[in-house]
Amino acid sequence: MNDESTKPLDKLAVLAEPIRRRLYEYVVANGLPVDRDEAALALQIGRPLAAFHLDRLVDGGLLEVEFHRRSGRTGPGAGRPAKFYRRAIDRHFEVSLPPRRYGLAAEIMADGLDRSAEPEAVANVLEAAREVGERLAETIAPPRRAGLIEVLSGNGYEPFEDTDGVVRLRNCPFHALVQRHRQLTCSMNLALLASVAGQASGIELAAEARPAEGFCCVAFVPTA
Repeated sequence: MNDESTKPLDKLAVLAEPIRRRLYEYVVANGLPVDRDEAALALQIGRPLAAFHLDRLVDGGLLEVEFHRRSGRTGPGAGRPAKFYRRAIDRHFEVSLPPRRYGLAAEIMADGLDRSAEPEAVANVLEAAREVGERLAETIAPPRRAGLIEVLSGNGYEPFEDTDGVVRLRNCPFHALVQRHRQLTCSMNLALLASVAGQASGIELAAEARPAEGFCCVAFVPTA
């Protein structure tokens, strides 16, 4: 096996250590940058141990570091900037043995659709997305809203319910396509999730385009 095909395995092997994986999951689920003290408290481990594993996740390319003061103050007397950790932006790893290039296939197909002069081509993609959404809606188990969260989680959206009752999505499973094919990808994503919400009775949520920095372009908004 060549070096290129083993790189994703090397990256993900960092998560084999149980504490390290829990720290990574905590940082990702938190949504905001996390410092060493907060991470240690959340996992009920010592600060040096938390710092060691967080830095190993940085070395492995899974987390990134930023520095800022906890108080938000600047200037003399504000104290030294603290080290905070967040999920690495614009990095994703796919592992399959033997290697498969599904992302490359999707890129080629999206390029072809963008070059097509036939409006029916995109319409067919959106219709196919709606049909997939209907199938996903059929898998939602009661209680319905919790079931929706589970289905979204299982498909990589990393959902969470905001204080205003909006279900937001920290991750876009199609992120690799968004940079070059934003309109097509976001339209497909909205068609997919709107179909899920429309077919899943009892959730009292509607999928709407709600683009925001650091989130998926779609959010589930209360209908009541």
